[in-house]
Amino acid sequence: MCPGSFDPVTNGHLDIVGRASRLFDEVIVGVLINQSKAGLFTVEERLEMLGEVTAPYENVRVMAFRGLLVDFCRDQGAAVVVKGLRAVSDFDYELQMAQMNVGLSGVETLFMPTNPLYSFLSSSLVKDVVKWGGDASSYLPDPVLARLVTRLKQN
Repeated sequence: MCPGSFDPVTNGHLDIVGRASRLFDEVIVGVLINQSKAGLFTVEERLEMLGEVTAPYENVRVMAFRGLLVDFCRDQGAAVVVKGLRAVSDFDYELQMAQMNVGLSGVETLFMPTNPLYSFLSSSLVKDVVKWGGDASSYLPDPVLARLVTRLKQN
């Protein structure tokens, strides 16, 4: 299970998904539905973009979920959560989540260090770059970049 909000999906996310797809027979990319947080893209749009950019990975499927990640993992038969870590600060938070998850349900968490090319990358940062006219083409898949540019022009 590779969970996240993916608003939008970045090349950093895809790096982790691609690496996980080489380690596991099946990888589920779980898009969290967070009612208390308004995203730039709808959940349906995020699912569509993720489906498009993960299509080359035959063992990856994309699904949305709400509620506890461990419940979604149980429902899908996923025993491992894969998380990318960009920095030590990510580790502190993610370790707490991993310990809670294993305590709640026995679901283990595998931490992967991000590729150094993407160690600073976040969806929020990329949205800001594009919003102010910067070039984010090396940080987003082409179809995602096109949709982001279009969406930000609308707003």
